[in-house]
Amino acid sequence: MTDKIEMKKYRIKGLDCANCANQIESGLRKINGFADATVSFGTESIVIPEHGLKTAEEVIARIEPGARIVVKDDGSHHADHNHDHDHGHDHGGEPDGDENTAWRVGRMVLALVLTGAGILFNKTLHGTPFQTAEYLVFLLAYVLVGGPVLLNAGKNILRGRVFDEMFLMSIATLGAIAIHELPEAVAVMLFYSVGEYVQDLAVGRSRRSISSLMDLRPDSARIVSENDTTEVGPDTVEVGAIIEVRPGERIPLDGEVTQGESAVDTSALTGESVPRTVETGDTVLSGFVNDSGTIRIRVTKPYTESSVSRILELVEDAAARKAPTEKFISKFAAVYTPIVVGLAAAIAFLPPLFIPGAVLNEWVYRALVVLVISCPCALVISVPLGYFGGIGGASRKGILIKGANYVDALKNVSTVVVDKTGTLTKGVFQVTETVPRNGYSAEDVLRLAASAETHSTHPIARSIRNAYGEKINPETVTDVREEKGYGVIARVDGRTVMAGSDRLLHRENIEHGDCDAEGTVVHVVADQTYVGHLVIADELKAGATEAIANLRTSGVQRVVMLTGDNESVARRVADVVGVDEWYAGLLPEDKVEKVEQLSEKLPKGERLAFVGDGINDAPVLMRADVGFAMGALGSDAAIEAADVVLMDDKVEGIGSAIRVAHHTRSVVMQNIVLALLVKVGFLSLGAIGIATMWEAVIADVGVSLLAVLNATRTLRYSRHIGDDTGRA
Repeated sequence: MTDKIEMKKYRIKGLDCANCANQIESGLRKINGFADATVSFGTESIVIPEHGLKTAEEVIARIEPGARIVVKDDGSHHADHNHDHDHGHDHGGEPDGDENTAWRVGRMVLALVLTGAGILFNKTLHGTPFQTAEYLVFLLAYVLVGGPVLLNAGKNILRGRVFDEMFLMSIATLGAIAIHELPEAVAVMLFYSVGEYVQDLAVGRSRRSISSLMDLRPDSARIVSENDTTEVGPDTVEVGAIIEVRPGERIPLDGEVTQGESAVDTSALTGESVPRTVETGDTVLSGFVNDSGTIRIRVTKPYTESSVSRILELVEDAAARKAPTEKFISKFAAVYTPIVVGLAAAIAFLPPLFIPGAVLNEWVYRALVVLVISCPCALVISVPLGYFGGIGGASRKGILIKGANYVDALKNVSTVVVDKTGTLTKGVFQVTETVPRNGYSAEDVLRLAASAETHSTHPIARSIRNAYGEKINPETVTDVREEKGYGVIARVDGRTVMAGSDRLLHRENIEHGDCDAEGTVVHVVADQTYVGHLVIADELKAGATEAIANLRTSGVQRVVMLTGDNESVARRVADVVGVDEWYAGLLPEDKVEKVEQLSEKLPKGERLAFVGDGINDAPVLMRADVGFAMGALGSDAAIEAADVVLMDDKVEGIGSAIRVAHHTRSVVMQNIVLALLVKVGFLSLGAIGIATMWEAVIADVGVSLLAVLNATRTLRYSRHIGDDTGRA
């Protein structure tokens, strides 16, 4: 068994080519120890082994020299802070600063003017002593827009990268010049350059739109000292410090309100539009916006562990977990381009050899049309962008999907298994009845149960202590043993006290009689004598019934409820919310076993999702095909175990996540079908001599732009996932 390799994420700048990102990732994964390396074009990030920075830089230098890894916390690798506003390079290998962008546009405009003049006076010049001028005009225009492409194609060939879009455009246009189709050669390069420029703008805008959804990073924190306040970076604030947040400001760090009262806007984290009132003693999270009054907060977590930091990390890391569709497209693009080049060569040279009367120039032209249309850019850009849009938009509504692979899995969910407590019910318990036995009083039952539960953090234990209301001396409680699914056994004032479930009493052979109370029952025993029991009720969450019904409209065929509660409680909740099946009296290990049984019965291709409250359900969350943790923003274990994190307690988030997955997958498939249909169509038309190079390049650029714009629909759709229609 080998130790797990620690991975580290960096920003990668100058990565403006989706195909290059795929090639860098493929190159890295061939190296020993880099099997899990990922490169994301959508987030401009690279994930590599912690000590593999130098190796990654070497691979990038070989494949995409204009790109570079940005390391801000390493003394030997620094971001260029003076130029940290996304100076990258275009497909022609030039920087993207304002000056170079102007020159890029200027070149295209000048090439367009020259091309227009050449076409306008083509017949006048052709066949005259001024025929040379025709070449000069068109070749000058060609060099202006095609020079950077030719240069990069040559460099890539020297690096062993032959079959890419640079190579395809170069061969196609040089071939057109060779057969004296100068206007078409220039037009192809011109349209290609314009298309790439517009495509870069569209991709950049999409990236900014997605990034802005999660733009929660606070700029500063205001530390309160004895006589003054000081503004510092949030990452420098220590736990225990007091910070002040004024109206309209974003809370920079997680903490507890120590002074003041206000309403806070939690929508950036939870998607909840109604402000929440907070006062002294309440917990607030970084990313909340303070709406009304000034509050002071005692910091409880460093910035690196704050809610904002964790959410941003989850969203960005999601890009590293690629969907099967993304992986397929990457492999498809690598194989598809060489096949098309071989097909073009066959179209150019085989017919003149075997078909009587076939003219070489005519078939070469057809082959060049095939090369122009064969660029796979539409697929390698739009597919990951579509997934990232869906994930980014959902996160803005409080739904964190931890990878594109889970988007595909969610789309195939047919069975949803929900844990009752904390998912369908609020998990806020109250003692509704105290029943003494064997000469004990109700006060005795409460006191003994509360004492035994003194050290427990379970919600039921808290409800018992709250009901008792008296202060308990912890020194009187010793030898505490808490067993999940059974209860607590402890020594209280020298007596052995048990507080737990019916199964605990059966295991310990305590006679107690039957109890059919409506609610969770906690039995109390002192020195093997049955003292009595407490009845504890949990309230159903608002909207739980509607949410379960709404799952059916999301494509879910079966909803199953699991609970450790008794059958009477389970039956009552199941009847109200309308689940298809329910199982009661389950221990944590029983829930895992039940989920495994349900998974085994699923038809091939269907998936099972488990939804828990994120506290005691980590084993089941990890066992399910897709694990949902509800209201789990504060639970490290839940965030680690779950595949989807619902940051609030709304059951509706389950159906919303599934609808996002369906829509995202639909958009991705639309792009794949659109791109393939257009390319196959024009490959066929080009091969039989109907399509021209003009039409081929317009079709290629057009389908790429349409695919990118369509991919952004996943982002717009996600803005409406809180409503019932899921409208796009």
